[in-house]
Amino acid sequence: MATGINKKYVNSKNSITLNYNGKQSNDEIINKKRKFKFREVENYGDEPNNLLIHGDNLLGLEYLLNTLNLKGKIDLIYIDPPYGTNSIFKTRSDKIAYSDQLIEEEYIEFLRERIILMRELLSDKGSIYVHLDETMAFSIKIIMDEVFGRDNFRNWITRIKSSNKNTTRNRYGNIADYIMYYTKTKQYIWNRAYTDWNEETILKEYPNVEPKTNRRYKKVPIHAPGIRNGETAKEWRGLKPPPGKHWQYLPSKLDEFDAKGEIYWSKNGNPRRKVYLDNSKGIAVQDVWDLKDARHQSHKITGYPTEKNKLILDRIISSSSNEDSIVLDCFAGSGTTLVSAQEHKRKWIGMDSSSESITTIINRFEHGSSAMGDYVLNNKVEQQSFEFDNLNKNNSCFKLIEINK
Repeated sequence: MATGINKKYVNSKNSITLNYNGKQSNDEIINKKRKFKFREVENYGDEPNNLLIHGDNLLGLEYLLNTLNLKGKIDLIYIDPPYGTNSIFKTRSDKIAYSDQLIEEEYIEFLRERIILMRELLSDKGSIYVHLDETMAFSIKIIMDEVFGRDNFRNWITRIKSSNKNTTRNRYGNIADYIMYYTKTKQYIWNRAYTDWNEETILKEYPNVEPKTNRRYKKVPIHAPGIRNGETAKEWRGLKPPPGKHWQYLPSKLDEFDAKGEIYWSKNGNPRRKVYLDNSKGIAVQDVWDLKDARHQSHKITGYPTEKNKLILDRIISSSSNEDSIVLDCFAGSGTTLVSAQEHKRKWIGMDSSSESITTIINRFEHGSSAMGDYVLNNKVEQQSFEFDNLNKNNSCFKLIEINK
């Protein structure tokens, strides 16, 4: 049985930190004046209200803070940075997309420096999602606690990225990566996400059918743990709450439920409330997401390495931003975040240092994505079958900025 620890023995402040060579103070990072120059390369669309930045995202974040004055104005940040794998990644057409060769403390400080500036950009109602695998996720979790505070940690999301693997190594199959979800404050945008019911789950969760209405329902207790001294502790219909519990509703509200036939009385007189399936919004999303990356020939992709399933971004953007929000992805890669933000009528800012990434994003907004096809059989990438990712090309308006030292 789990037992609690007396709070007087717990230090509620962030007492765990990660120490390593080359670690700068927060103030050093925030106040450093980085020299850079930028130029507007091209406008895509007549009235561009989104921004695509080609260059070092550290300079890009400084540009947003000190040139565009966006401090505290961005509601949502999602990043899928390099994972510290000491590898070079290529596209399906065998072009180098990006280098992931920073490791250990160099990698940690590289990402920490950017995370601190991202926090400056977040609004007080803002959220940040950091997508990593097991290589560096646990070290970066400590950094995120340092920067945002452990009290602002919301979820460690396990994302099922692939089907089961028949690994030849002496270890369990690696089919998951992780998304850390933090908010800047306790008052943040939250639109709860739901998935649809399926027939099997419906029968399990809502096993009862009301004969007169044919409505499917489940029975739930009308009491809750904890002793109360007010109305919810009083007797209702000759019954008192069970020991150590209280009524979940005022007796007058229980009378209202009963009058509408929404209280189920068992043969021995035990009342339970009816909860109807047709009042449900769906199944509330939990912290394990089975949203695998493209694996079928018909799935549309850009061909950029490490491209993520767009449903991940659809869920995050719907849950943690509103239509007037600005969404930022400063490791934009294939542009999935930007496409999803566009579809959900959010303003967006994307950044990447890779020329291949910028080309891919522009191509995606102009031509969409193409079906994966049988790459092994054809040994080539077909470019003729592009389809739009639910985008309205006429509204895909963005400005391309180039930043360098």
